[in-house]
Amino acid sequence: MLALPGLAAAAGPLGPLPAPNDLFAIGEGSGQQPYTVPVQHPAEPAQTATPLVKCGAGSQPASRDIPDGRVPSGSDPNGLWCNMKLIGHQGTSGGFKALRYIDDAGHECAFYDTALLFPTNAVNFAGPSLGVAVLDMSDPAHPVQTDTLTELPMMSPHESLALNPKRGLLAAVNGNPTTYPGLVSIYDAHQDCRHPVLQSTSPVARYGHESGFAPDGKTFYATGTAVKSVTAIDVTDPKAPHPVWQGTELVHGMTLSDDGTRAYAADPTGGDMLILDTTQIQRRNPNAQAFEISRLTWKNASIPQNAIPFTRGGKPYVLEFDEYTQGTTSLGNSDAVGAARIIDISDERQPRVISNLRLQINQEADHRAAKGDPGTTSPAQGYAAHYCNIPTRTNPRIVACSFIASGLRVFDISDLLHPKEIGYYVAPSTPATENGYDGSNYAMSQPAFAPARHEIWYSDGASGFNVLRVTNGVWPHQPRRPSAKRCRKTAHPKRTSAQAHRHRSAKRTCARRAQGHA
Repeated sequence: MLALPGLAAAAGPLGPLPAPNDLFAIGEGSGQQPYTVPVQHPAEPAQTATPLVKCGAGSQPASRDIPDGRVPSGSDPNGLWCNMKLIGHQGTSGGFKALRYIDDAGHECAFYDTALLFPTNAVNFAGPSLGVAVLDMSDPAHPVQTDTLTELPMMSPHESLALNPKRGLLAAVNGNPTTYPGLVSIYDAHQDCRHPVLQSTSPVARYGHESGFAPDGKTFYATGTAVKSVTAIDVTDPKAPHPVWQGTELVHGMTLSDDGTRAYAADPTGGDMLILDTTQIQRRNPNAQAFEISRLTWKNASIPQNAIPFTRGGKPYVLEFDEYTQGTTSLGNSDAVGAARIIDISDERQPRVISNLRLQINQEADHRAAKGDPGTTSPAQGYAAHYCNIPTRTNPRIVACSFIASGLRVFDISDLLHPKEIGYYVAPSTPATENGYDGSNYAMSQPAFAPARHEIWYSDGASGFNVLRVTNGVWPHQPRRPSAKRCRKTAHPKRTSAQAHRHRSAKRTCARRAQGHA
């Protein structure tokens, strides 16, 4: 039993709320239950594997005789890579998040949780595996650990470690593979990210597993995942956080829109993505209510993990990714891999999948044929996706994903309808507690980007934090933005009417690209 001070009901700016946390009783507690909208499954593209481009100079790729993404016994123990180069490494274990931040003084830092499961791997024979590691990344080739965050939620954050770049706040809620009582820790890294300063640790959420942060840095959401529990916590004053809304929704991870009025939430048991209207919570309305807008599912949906909104030329989309297979937590098909997808949310009441991000080894027949490979005996490992990320929410062209036993995988989404895989990195074989000593990769973390240097950072559960550089010119570049001057050319007086019509159409297209940089 956990003994903690200050268990009185939290008081918000609008008066006392129901106790957010009941550490001494079982149950899901109170909270708003939004009306559940029907789950939609419109037509979607065929779930084919994303094509892999040619691996260029300096690559050490897998054999072309096996499906892309497979790492069977006998693979090179030094690892595999395609259009990527390892330039830095730190630590001996990893967890679920790798985060990058530049503070007000210009220090560049990384934060990553070091344990897949606390306290099972707290005793790591290869070295310490406790808490959230803080790294000075002034020299990416030689990361230097400058601090370790060891408040209880940082020791066992599960998937909840979250960074708000605007305010430099780092937060986590106590979590595990199901759920834990919702103890929340908040650190401030904005002055010197090499040594974040603890602001508070308090029981302000009901339960914890995953999380979300409003981009303005004023609301931290803690999700229970295994229970119907979402708590919105006001962190305007990180020394005195307090809950402002409690919802009885089943939510895994969630990402908030830029204005904080929409949550793109993954339903882990329903196998769908929920778009939730959080306007009243963001505005701090009295008795704030959230409203379901739509739910979308897709073929082979396994356990939706999270969903990240982005725009292309001003048009809204979502990058959604599932973890594991349909058989991980149920009697479903253990060869049905959810992987990742791009969803068009132009009509948020009728979202639709427009393309998929998946490896050949994620295809059912190939997945079934690979049973017995290192890392495939555990339903919580294997050839499947876990986390993806993008470097920006405005016109992103690249996606990086942790594909567990297939390592880190990188995709070019310049053409949203036709993505392509442009690189990968499978870490050297490292027998460890986390992978059952079979040497397999355990890439579970959400990657981070240093775009100007074409770097991607992630951690492997069995071997630690990696700094990779994308090579051979495959990092997708933003198209040159048309100048307004080029778009203002007038029609030539000798053009035919058909030529003039085509010219006017081209001018409109040029102007749209100049405005949206599509």
